Parts: sequence; structure tokens; C-alpha cells
Amino acid sequence: MASGKRLWSISTSLVLCTTLLFACSNNSNNTNKPSNSPSTSADTGTKETNAGQTNNGGTEGNTEKKVITITYRDDGIGQDGVMYKWIQEIAANYPDKNVEIKPTPIQASEGDYFAKIALALKSKDTAPDIVTEDTFILNSDASAGYLTPLDDKVGAWEDWTNGSFIEALKKGVTASDGKVYGVPYNTDSRGLWYNKELFKKAGLPEDWAPKNWDEVLDAARTIKSKLPDVVPIWMNMGKATGEATSMQTYEMLLYGTGERLYDNDSGKWITKSQGIVDALTFIQTINKEKLGPPLSKVLNGQAGNTSTREYLPQGKLAISLDGSWITGNYLEGGAAPWPEYKDVLGFAPMPTSKGQAPGSITLAGGWALSIPANAQHKDEAWDVIKFALNKENSKKLVIASGNITVRADVGSDPEYTQMPFNEIATNYLKNAEFRPAQDKYPEVSTQIQTMVESVASGTSPQDAANKYAQDVTRTVGADKIVEK
Repeated sequence: MASGKRLWSISTSLVLCTTLLFACSNNSNNTNKPSNSPSTSADTGTKETNAGQTNNGGTEGNTEKKVITITYRDDGIGQDGVMYKWIQEIAANYPDKNVEIKPTPIQASEGDYFAKIALALKSKDTAPDIVTEDTFILNSDASAGYLTPLDDKVGAWEDWTNGSFIEALKKGVTASDGKVYGVPYNTDSRGLWYNKELFKKAGLPEDWAPKNWDEVLDAARTIKSKLPDVVPIWMNMGKATGEATSMQTYEMLLYGTGERLYDNDSGKWITKSQGIVDALTFIQTINKEKLGPPLSKVLNGQAGNTSTREYLPQGKLAISLDGSWITGNYLEGGAAPWPEYKDVLGFAPMPTSKGQAPGSITLAGGWALSIPANAQHKDEAWDVIKFALNKENSKKLVIASGNITVRADVGSDPEYTQMPFNEIATNYLKNAEFRPAQDKYPEVSTQIQTMVESVASGTSPQDAANKYAQDVTRTVGADKIVEK
């Protein structure tokens, strides 16, 4: 979920998005009522007003009902989505009946979501009360002044201070100024999902554990030869899939070479290295040898959903470089129910390029609930966050979504530990790397996506790497780059 980028250049469409965003998304009941219109609750007789509005009318005995909006990304399945259902359950069980909690989804590709959120957070008229933040973008949004620091609030919250949350994962919501800007609700790891039945048909081991990149490519070549109607391997490679392309494909490869995006010692971005070329060459090989899906599929903004919800469960895909969360799709009530997934799928670690130490690599991310600086009801929003992310509600969300928990108490809960692949996915975190907690990362990520898509479309790795170096230098400044 697993699991974006900012589209800084598409100014016209983003202005339109700002105008339409919450008129389209705030209505959880599909009544087409503008989000800032008061409504009357038939069952309580209480007049509802959205956050920031006051109730100046009504009959004696009517009380203002504050509406706390939670904005998140809807990837196209609407009210069938895990997040929508979870928020609705939180709302139904919330003890303060003077507060109404409403999901206000943004239906967008992974990349577009962050651009739309950035615009919405700028204004009190469009900012939600609570926003889901990918931890990779949190530092940038905090630096821009879009988020409220929560240090005083988390410091007074027993769940935060008594060890219930895994300490190491708190750094994902701590910005470069040292302040906390959200409460994490999941994390994740990445690896190679593979179809054991297809592997058996192709004469490949059902307990597959490739030791290096060559073994990954050899397995894909075998699938292509023995099962020509099956896509051998799927990796995100387009600008439209945003951070899934940057983190899930490119950085998994780059970090597997031993190289990194950012040199912490010098405080500079690495713009030239053999690791960059090697990572791009792997991508080139997939496309040159036609080991992946058609570009029309992989460069589409719905590529991740296509591979996860269609190709894998339908037996049309052998290997998918993807995140630990995808199994949430296959649960009862998920986007693509597939009860057999736990027997059909395997989850192999992504090996390092030549099998060098530590042998495998994963990138870890995660999401958090944050309070915008322009939120209208911050105290009420914080109370909702505490309730939503207590042990029981956190457990319900990670189990339904297939994510890894950030709470130690949930991590030891039998209901959580019995879920297929949870133990494996959590074990991969031992070799986890994280994206740079730098303000410029979202912009650099955009350059990564452009570079990867250009290679997928036929540009040579060296030419794409040279263009990337130029673009990053322009973005961060010539004094903030280093070549290796």
C-alpha cells in the first residue's frame, strides 16, 4: 500500500483539481451534495456541520455536530476499499456522538494523490481534518508548513510512550526538524511474489529463493520459454505509477547494488555511479527480452492494480516485484478475493545484484495519520487519531489491508501472527533500507520515474543516467551532488 510523487509541472490540471477536489470526494454517501453543505441526520435529529462551520439556526435542543474529515487515496474501488470500510467502522464505534467522522477519498493514481493533497493542504477551505501521509512525503509537507507538529500530543499519549509502538518505526514520522508530524499505522516490505503452480509447470522450484539478479532473469526466461502465454515478470516502470516506480523498482535495484541515492556522510545526492547504470540495465533487459508485460500495461497508472488484482490471481503472471500488502486484495471483502492465494503464492526475498552481503534487500515505507496545519478542529482530530490507532483498530486495519503493523502489541497478537506471509514479510525488514529523509526527495523521485520510463521505452541506460544527473543537479544544486 503499501505504499507517490508530486507532479509539479501540470499546473492547469492541478488548479482544476483544487477547485473540484472536495466537492467530488467529501460525499461518502454518493448524494452529490457539496462537502460544505450542512445536512440533517434522520436518525438523531442533530444538525450536522462540516469542520469550520457553525450552526447558527435550528430549533431548541439542537447541538452542533462537528464533522471530522479523513482524506486518503482511493485507488478506484470506492466503498469496497479497505480504508473506506475501516473509517466507516471507526465512525460507527466512536464514543463521542457529537463528532461525525467522514471518509473524504481522493480517487487518483499514486502519483497524482500527492499533488492533489499538496494543493488541498494550502487552504483552510480545502484542508481535511486528518490526512493520510506516505512517510516519504511527510518531511517535505512538514517543511512546507502543511502539517501540525504533534510532539506535545504524542508525549501525553500512553500508547506512544509505553512501548506499544515500535520505536524504530517512529523515525518515519519524524521530520528533519526533529518533530513528530504523524502517527504511523502501517509499514511494509518488498520482495518477489511468484506463482508456485506456474513455477512447477515450468520446471522451476516451488521454494524459489534466487541468490542474485541473474537467477531472477533466468527464471523469467524459463517462464517465457515454457509458458509463452504467461507474463514472466512485472515491475513498475512508468511515471504514472509514481513512487511505486521509484521505490519499488529502481531503489530496490539500486540498493541491491550496494549504492544509495543520497550520501549521508557528505550530505549530497549521488548522480553518477556504476550502481545507477546496473539498475537501469536490469530494467532494460526485462524490456529488451520481452520478459515483462506490454508497455501499454506497465506504463499505465493502474499497472499495480492490473498485476495484483488480475494477472496474479488469474495465473497470467509468474513473478511480481511488489509489496507485502498485496495479499489484502485477496481476503474476503478485498478488491480481488482469492482464497487460494496462500497456497499458490510464494514470497521470495529480492536478492542483491551479485549475491553480495547482506544477500537480500528490501525498501520499507509506510503511512501515517497527520493533522494539517489548516485543519479546522485539531483537538477533535487528535482524539479521533488516538481512537482509530489504538491496538484493536490498528489490528483490524493491518489485517484487512495485508500490511505490517507498527505496533509491538499487535505484532504479538495471535490474530495477526496467523496471517499468511506476515512472518516472512516482517523478517525481510532485517535488511530494510529507507528513502532519504530529505526535502528534495519528492522532486528527485520524479526524476527517477522519468529515467526509468525512458529506459523502458528504449533509451540506453547510460543516456538515461546522464539525463538524470543533469535533472537532479538542476533540482538540488551543483553543490549538493557527488559522483562515484
